[in-house]
This record gives sequence, C-alpha cells and structure tokens, in this order.
Amino acid sequence: MRNTQNRNSQNRNTQNKNTYSRNKKNNRTGNNRNTKKAEKEELIRLNRYIASSGVCSRREADTLIQKGLVKVNGKLVTEMGFKLSRTDKVLVKGKPISPEKKVYIVLNKPKDTVSTVSDPHAKRTVLDIVKHKGNERIYPVGRLDRNTTGVLLLTNDGELTKQLTHPSYNKKKIYHVVLDKVISKNELSEIAQGIELEDGPINADAISYVNDSKRELGIELHSGKNRIVRRIFEHLGYKVEKLDRVYFAGLTKKNISRGKWRYLSDKEVNILKRGAYE
Repeated sequence: MRNTQNRNSQNRNTQNKNTYSRNKKNNRTGNNRNTKKAEKEELIRLNRYIASSGVCSRREADTLIQKGLVKVNGKLVTEMGFKLSRTDKVLVKGKPISPEKKVYIVLNKPKDTVSTVSDPHAKRTVLDIVKHKGNERIYPVGRLDRNTTGVLLLTNDGELTKQLTHPSYNKKKIYHVVLDKVISKNELSEIAQGIELEDGPINADAISYVNDSKRELGIELHSGKNRIVRRIFEHLGYKVEKLDRVYFAGLTKKNISRGKWRYLSDKEVNILKRGAYE
C-alpha cells in the first residue's frame, strides 16, 4: 500500500514538473512573439512617415522617393516600401522632417480674412484667428474668398487634405447666398440643369429660395472649381452680396460663432477620413 502511494505521489510530481515546463516554454514563446510583434510595429513605411510629417500625401511621397529626393540616416533611399524606425533621421529635399501630431480644426471664417498661411498684403489671415498652441504647422484645406464666410477646415494632415481638395473626390458643399436682386424660378432651374462657364459646364445638385425675398438662396455643389458660386451668378447677371459656406465634407458651423473655432473630436476625424458623411 505504501509503495502504491509513493508511486502515485511520484507520478503527480512528474506531471506537475511537465506542466510547469510546458507553461514556461509557452511563456517564453509568447514573450518572443510579443517582442517580435513590438519590434515589427515600431517600423513604418517611408511614404507614411513622410506623409505623417505634413509634407504631402503618401502618393506624393512615393514620387519624392522615386526621384531620389529622400535620405534616411544620410543614405539615399529610392526603394518603394522601405521601412524605418521613428527615431531614424529623414531628409526630404535636404530638409529634416519628423512625424507631427495630427491637428484638425474647424473655423467659422469671418469676412475680410484670407485663407492662406501668410499674405503680406492682407490685414488678417485665418491663422491670425486660430491660436493653435502646438508646434504643428497647420494650414487651411482649400480656400474661401476674402469676403466669403463660413466653414473652413485647418489641419496638418497632407493625405486628408489631398482627399478633400482633389477634383476627383468632389466633396459636397452647401452655401447660403444673398444676391443684389430677385432671381426667377426659371433661372434656378437653369442652374440646376447646368450652365456653361468659361472653364466648362457646371450644375447645382440642389438650389432653392431661403425666404420670400427670392434674393436669398441655398445652393449645394460638389464642384471644387475656384470662385464657382460667385461665377455662376455673375454669369446670369447677378452680384453676390453675401456668401456663407454652411457645410463642407460633413462639417458645419453649428455652435461656432463667426470668427471662432474648435478642435474636431476623434469621432469627427474618423468620419472625415472614412468619408462617411455622404
């Protein structure tokens, strides 16, 4: 009986040792996998690194790499898909760059303000209004005329900027327009069906009166052509007295007073990037 108990005890000890060995081996394997995974996650594609610095989009970064305008740690890199660490030193056209934190701001632009980073001839630019405290170099996405008011996005995200401003993407914009005189229903229909401007045909996706005066209109467009709203009405003999952009790529000026701004929420940024607003 005593021998049987000893054998059972020895078997249990052997099983425990085997279990401990397996667990230890599995832990080592898991730790190795996690270490390798972490090492792998530390590497980033060069075009993404350049885009994250705010220089340009990924596609444009590929062009810079192909043209031999990018160096990593002093060495010329022309290989597509090249990966590097965030601690590596990168030069683009001889100038050092580094990834920036992405910043997204919506401004309710006031009149007599230009949509540029700097303008020696302007009294005020949009960056004179937006007092972003970080070191990130933000800039307006597209432009609104000096006297056009309303929704304007500012960011340092080159890839998103390309997506929102490239003509092929055709992001929806809605404007509130005040004309110098009454416009007829027939002319509204003409704008909706399409008119011919000097740079080609254009039509509104939707257009309607805002009130009984028939001088105030709401117009929805997807075109990114320069001064397109003013040119539409000038073509028909009207002068635009006031022009306010109330909607751009899912963004509105709701709860933002004229001349005020705010940072976008993470949710709003995700919607912008996914294009989930249309």
